[in-house]
Amino acid sequence: MKDEALLKLVTDKANIWLGNGYDEETHQEVSKMLNNEDSTDLIESFYKDLEFGTGGLRGIMGAGSNRMNKYTVGAATQGFSNYLKIAFADLKEISVVVGHDVRNNSRKFAEIVAGIFSANGIKVYLFENFRPTPEMSFAIRELGCQSGVIITASHNPKEYNGYKAYWNDGAQIIAPHDTNIIDHVNKIKGVGEIKFDADPSKIVIIGKEMDEKYLSRIKTLSLSHDVIKKHHDLKIVYTPIHGTGRELIPASLKNFGFTNIIHVPEQDIPDGNFPTVESPNPEVPSAMAMAIAKAKETDADIVMASDPDADRIGVVIKDDKGEFVLVNGNQIQLIFLNYLMTRNKELGLLTGNEYIVKTIVTTELIKTIADAQEIKMFDCFTGFKWIAAVIRDLEGKMRYLGGGEESFGFLAEDFVRDKDSVSAISLMAEIAAWAKDKGLNMFQMLKDIYLKYGFSKEEGISLVRKGKSGAEEIVALMKEYRNNPPKEIIGNKVTIIKDFLSLEQTDVVAGTKTKMDMPATSNVLQFFCADGTKVSVRPSGTEPKIKFYLEVKGKMNSIADYEAVDAAANEKLAAIKAQFGI
Repeated sequence: MKDEALLKLVTDKANIWLGNGYDEETHQEVSKMLNNEDSTDLIESFYKDLEFGTGGLRGIMGAGSNRMNKYTVGAATQGFSNYLKIAFADLKEISVVVGHDVRNNSRKFAEIVAGIFSANGIKVYLFENFRPTPEMSFAIRELGCQSGVIITASHNPKEYNGYKAYWNDGAQIIAPHDTNIIDHVNKIKGVGEIKFDADPSKIVIIGKEMDEKYLSRIKTLSLSHDVIKKHHDLKIVYTPIHGTGRELIPASLKNFGFTNIIHVPEQDIPDGNFPTVESPNPEVPSAMAMAIAKAKETDADIVMASDPDADRIGVVIKDDKGEFVLVNGNQIQLIFLNYLMTRNKELGLLTGNEYIVKTIVTTELIKTIADAQEIKMFDCFTGFKWIAAVIRDLEGKMRYLGGGEESFGFLAEDFVRDKDSVSAISLMAEIAAWAKDKGLNMFQMLKDIYLKYGFSKEEGISLVRKGKSGAEEIVALMKEYRNNPPKEIIGNKVTIIKDFLSLEQTDVVAGTKTKMDMPATSNVLQFFCADGTKVSVRPSGTEPKIKFYLEVKGKMNSIADYEAVDAAANEKLAAIKAQFGI
């Protein structure tokens, strides 16, 4: 589109936002953009409509059709309301839970959402203040609601906010409801169709009582009570990174029996500007810097963090030299699942009807452990809604032990249906105490896992390709990998190719193709080599990125081999990156 045509388009759209139905604050913000000689903000705010995708909304806050604001949130909620009344037409009363995080405008958006639901005759349970995303999922199930919404942009930068939609099982929405909701949201063509006039009689405020029920259920996950009693004074540094975990996570740790929780006072302050970090993401080492400094000051045993909506977990442990090192997402899954499988076996709780879940891009070493423990493992697509879908399908048939993904999310329970750092941090502290009782620190325990089941090292790389040309480049890359897949990866023959778009698995050696049993298709390619090397390629569904997930294997004959095997793995990863041009 030529610049003049684009400018006319955004100007015409902006002028609509100066009309009746939009408040004075919006009028002022739009007028400022229209009167600015630099049209950048105007174009960015109006060149398209913020899309309600399969996960909901996420975007920069501000006035405009491409921004998170009262009206885009309102249209999403009105469309959602319209669909709920169709999907649950047989119910006398439809009810939903609404929660929010600490971000700027999150409470405002949550109250708008609650008001619109109520204006549509839907009963709303609105949390009194910010709460972790997993507690909202818990509340849907606990209260027997049909749906829920959490206002959060997870660990995105402070300029962002988001809107995540959930179904009656407490999980994020999947087919067919996701596309049906999108259709109804897209049918909302004007602000006049949004019912903003709340019905207070339909809104119930919830809080402390739900907290107590949630924490009580989480406590039932503990498997090592005697060990915790013995090591109750384990030094645990915890930071919520200004987010929603600041109350419930320390409370849960105390509930488990831990008495020495060390805070990072500056980061205990809820603040949507996240003033002490560049990014409030526990995957990023810099986000853990203040907590690590506190750990060094106090000689702590373990450092843990949650992201702003308290669904992701960050973990830092001491290595053999006493230095604090960030545990990556794959290692977090290994530690959790190895403990849950091993401890259940020790306690005689395994009946042969248990299972775990991981995503397809998460380390294959988890399957090795599950096979050794004779526990069924299911692979699913990236995203916790797919883990929740497996739990839903197997409800009442098999017992769920745990599941997670490499992007620092874990779920140890089935009474929540999204990743949960409240339970995860409590269990990770228990694991640290369990290891200590065996005379090990967490790093030594991780090495023991590698010694017993085989060494694995993973790395994730994201290539950012912005704009129209970037999107075309990503499409071309995926097409090239499909048409001309690599025959070898750093000298190792590719033996298996999995294409989750066609759901075909190719056995390169046998020259055969078989269909894969998955609930949907996804634009993911995977290449497996006989030596255990695995490369996954996946365009991001929400960002202008193409992601590569690399995994290489090694063998340790003794604990003393770790450094050499780790160094060899780093060389392999570097060679793969060079081969793929990443």
